[in-house]
Amino acid sequence: MLIAGIRNPSRDDQTSRIAGLLAAFAGSIVFSLFLAGSTHNLPSIWTANAVVIAGLLTLKGNARWIMLALAGVAHVAIELIAGVRISFIVLVVPQDLIQNVIIAWSLERLGLTNHMRSPWGLVRLTAAAAVLVVVFSTITTVTLALTRGKPMWSGWADWIPPNVLGTFLAMPTTIMVMDRRHKPLFPAPAWQLVMLTALVVVSAVAIFRWDPDLQALLFAPAMLAVFYGGPRAAAILVIASLGASIPAVLHRVGIDREVALTPLRHAVIFHVMLFAVCLTAAMILERQKRLQALLTRGRDAARDAQASAQAANKAKSEFLATISHEIRTPLNSILGFADLVAGDPELSPDSRRRLDLISRAGRSLVEIINDLLDFSKLEAGRMELDPEPLAPAVVLRDAMAIAAPAAETKRLDLRIEITGGDERSLFLLDETRLRQVLINLLSNAIKFTRDGAVTARLDLSDDRVRFEVTDTGIGIAPDVQARLFQRFTQADSSISRGFGGTGLGLAISKALVTRMGGEIGVVSAPGQGAVFWVEIPATPAQPTPKLDSATPQPSNSRGARVLLVDDHHVNRELGHALLTLGGHQAITAEDGAAAVSMVRDQDFDLVLMDVHMPVMDGLSATHAIRAMQGPKARVPILALSADVMPEQIARCLAAGMDGHLAKPIVREALLAAVARFTTSVDRDGAAPALANH
Repeated sequence: MLIAGIRNPSRDDQTSRIAGLLAAFAGSIVFSLFLAGSTHNLPSIWTANAVVIAGLLTLKGNARWIMLALAGVAHVAIELIAGVRISFIVLVVPQDLIQNVIIAWSLERLGLTNHMRSPWGLVRLTAAAAVLVVVFSTITTVTLALTRGKPMWSGWADWIPPNVLGTFLAMPTTIMVMDRRHKPLFPAPAWQLVMLTALVVVSAVAIFRWDPDLQALLFAPAMLAVFYGGPRAAAILVIASLGASIPAVLHRVGIDREVALTPLRHAVIFHVMLFAVCLTAAMILERQKRLQALLTRGRDAARDAQASAQAANKAKSEFLATISHEIRTPLNSILGFADLVAGDPELSPDSRRRLDLISRAGRSLVEIINDLLDFSKLEAGRMELDPEPLAPAVVLRDAMAIAAPAAETKRLDLRIEITGGDERSLFLLDETRLRQVLINLLSNAIKFTRDGAVTARLDLSDDRVRFEVTDTGIGIAPDVQARLFQRFTQADSSISRGFGGTGLGLAISKALVTRMGGEIGVVSAPGQGAVFWVEIPATPAQPTPKLDSATPQPSNSRGARVLLVDDHHVNRELGHALLTLGGHQAITAEDGAAAVSMVRDQDFDLVLMDVHMPVMDGLSATHAIRAMQGPKARVPILALSADVMPEQIARCLAAGMDGHLAKPIVREALLAAVARFTTSVDRDGAAPALANH
């Protein structure tokens, strides 16, 4: 029944727990009184008090007091049946009950009950209980001796050792049996545990009956109980072995006190040691199993978290791609037509100024979108560097030329200073990313400078290049300088209101410089301007020939025949106008299916293909064109799309397109691409690749 209770802990409730404790308590008293106590005057072990203490520690609420009261009644009844004097019962039973309550309360107050599931926690709990048992049992023995008129310490040797041994054996055993959370390492059917217990009982009887020197053999089946039944099965098995061994010892040596007491206590001490070893092993194995379960759950949680993070990152990328596409599409019309209207010579000054404001606002929005996409790529580790031989001085002058119109508007002086070497010196650097960093620094300097000058310095050495951008602007307080290179951060909230921007430019610059192996920093004080510096390790390089160094010009006077495919009529109108102004013949189609049909029936020098279209999208249309026979399959196809994420560009190239041009359309970039794709063809008849975003 006990083994079945171990295998089915869910059936336990407070009532069954109380009943089990009372059965163990009554059995302990009967065993001690009739087998090794009053019958033969052999006080070998007393486990009843330990059972009650364990019950008080494991039961909750009123159940513990009910158990305590019933234990007192059972104790009195058994003592009366055994013929014990009423005076002894009246003196000892209340003392035992009070002692057990005080010990349990003390253990709880000491915080020793918080770790009963760990081996060392249970050892500390049992050791502390044993010390308290010695104290209170001493009080009981002294009281009994004085009431009988005997010397104070006359019963100490017969009373204390049995109580202490009982505490070491019965208290952890009862706690193990009561704790339903303990699980075996390798669960076995109940009948196997019963057979194993029977084997141990038979072995204990045989060993202690004939040859106690073989008692170490009991460790083998006891450890099997540890593996197959867990801590509770090991506890029950050791108790069963002890219950069987004591009669075997008495049968072997007789019941004479002087002869039997020593081997009897040796048997008890052996079982205490056996139980300690088995219990320690069982709890260590159980702890290992719990740790493995925690590790498994942690690994599963980490896997789930990784999947969630990947899903979130994918959702973020899809969101950015969608937002970028949806914003770039109308911006294409805004900036494109603003550029066309700006070419009207009859435009009034006021209208030209207002049109310029529209263009600037549109370009600012494009810059914000580009910053968000760049930062997303940097966070995802998808920003690749492409170092090539270049002159840092040329890149700096290019960046300064790009930033010059904004400085001219504010009437700021722009200066360049180059020191430390020949400005024609070449180094292996990524031109695009270096220019992006310099433009960010120059744009910031111009933005935050109301009057004065912005100076860009370049210092060259054999193994590094250093840029400094100095301004005479508002300056930066020391306590906010450390935050400048964090994403979405500016000096304070008034900065974004007064000067605009997302606060991503410097964060992107820092990430790019870090990817290049360099460092970036700032030196500034409020009202004294700022000096932003960048230092990058660089390897000197030799010039290499460019495979297609310059944008080729048409070899004849006629313009190219270009098929423009786009489902938005505004985009078709804009593209048609830009191509026509560039001297090309533009034919438009509103979806991929129409484009495939027109390419099959007509000759074109270039196809400008949108990606997202009804009926047939641009990727499918490209596949269909590449599947045609003859020269038709080799017509250059350039993606003209608001999809600018790296994976989106890769899908375009994988579909058979020759390059990618991002929306909003820049007239110069569009015409340069048309010229390049319609006049430069490799030996196999394929157009050179282009990706501009």
